[in-house]
Amino acid sequence: MNISQALRLVPSGVTAFTGGGGKTAAVFMAARELAPALVTTSTHLAARQVTLADRHLLWMPDTPLPDLDSARQNGVTLLTGPLREDIARVTALTEAQLHTLHQFAAEHHLPLLIEADGSRQKPLKAPAKHEPAIPSFADTVIVTAGMRGLDRPLEEQFIHRPEIFSALSGLPLGEAVSADALARVLTHPQGGLKNIPAQARRIALLNQADTPELQARASRLAEKLLSCFSAVVISSLAHDEIHAAHERIAGIVLAAGSSSRYGQPKQLLDYRGEPFVRRVAKTALAAGLSPVVVVTGAQAEAVEAAVRDLPVLLARNADWAEGQSSSVRAGLTTLTSADVPAVGGAIFLLVDQPQVTVHVLEALVSRHAQGLFPVVLPLVADRRGNPVLFDREVFSELQGLSGDVGGRAVMRNHPLEYLPWHDESLLFDVDNESDYRKLLAWGVEP
Repeated sequence: MNISQALRLVPSGVTAFTGGGGKTAAVFMAARELAPALVTTSTHLAARQVTLADRHLLWMPDTPLPDLDSARQNGVTLLTGPLREDIARVTALTEAQLHTLHQFAAEHHLPLLIEADGSRQKPLKAPAKHEPAIPSFADTVIVTAGMRGLDRPLEEQFIHRPEIFSALSGLPLGEAVSADALARVLTHPQGGLKNIPAQARRIALLNQADTPELQARASRLAEKLLSCFSAVVISSLAHDEIHAAHERIAGIVLAAGSSSRYGQPKQLLDYRGEPFVRRVAKTALAAGLSPVVVVTGAQAEAVEAAVRDLPVLLARNADWAEGQSSSVRAGLTTLTSADVPAVGGAIFLLVDQPQVTVHVLEALVSRHAQGLFPVVLPLVADRRGNPVLFDREVFSELQGLSGDVGGRAVMRNHPLEYLPWHDESLLFDVDNESDYRKLLAWGVEP
């Protein structure tokens, strides 16, 4: 997984980068992966950094856009204002120039990457009153933070604008910067979230996670940031390494069937004192899946009553008789509605597998974060098990399913990432009374 994949950048997108701890490296690394690409700045850029581009074009104010025929063909093209020799920096484009460049990039389907503030080479920073200068048309904003700034004293030597960082975090000047203090700054409306356009995706890039300890701390920090960011990417860009891309993962409980073979609603069978559907939904919630969608159909009112007090979304599938594909579509339609935050993927849980544990769900999410794989599923004794995690990039294929088929019809189109697991219960579901008695006698505990 490279940085443009981890950030889910698209060839025709506009991405602004803010923060400290490797922001410029991230800009040019992503641009090179997406090349041909355009790079610019809405602030200043150190003169020595222009060599990171394949070509550098000075664009003077109130002059036409330079000839960009070469830029459309290959490489990374940097456009800036004139050099200020007194500060050894090239200057920003004007607002009018930025809009013109954006229009050109959109017309020619070129990615546009913009460095939107400065950090004086410090791992961490807080924004001044005039920054970050994020254009209103940016569709993705990457907020960068260097993990090397943790445990450093909150002073100018290590933190750019320590007084503002102190005010936003509540941490006194001179104190060691903690992960909690960094989280407060990154999630503060006047900190990491400042000036981000309403329509833009927000991604936190925790760079300089160069040791296993820092990677572990970054992973714990990611849990706190996902309430405000659509993704948290952990990297060591100096070593060209992406360690993980954490995103919200939804849970979709398929509980719409009529259980015709069983003879009564399996969704409401008792498992350790609660209905199957409630047990599965509670396990998904305990694993941190968000949101959790329960798809109902046959016996909808009774099934919904079993989970109504839980923090889940209900998706009633009026077409449940058409087969499992209709429930898959109903669950995904709920996930993609306007009032539900975007997710990076979804785990589909079968309602007749109440024995599935929190641990396997957490392991599936963790494995997906390591590569944003299209499909992640357990492998038990060389056999595929359930539940299965599907990346959001295959949602459109899942929504195109018809008939009594589930995700297996999509799995054949993609490489499968297997999670070795030593729990044979993942191969088991309840189809009849004999299966139910076996499940109750199994003694499986989460």
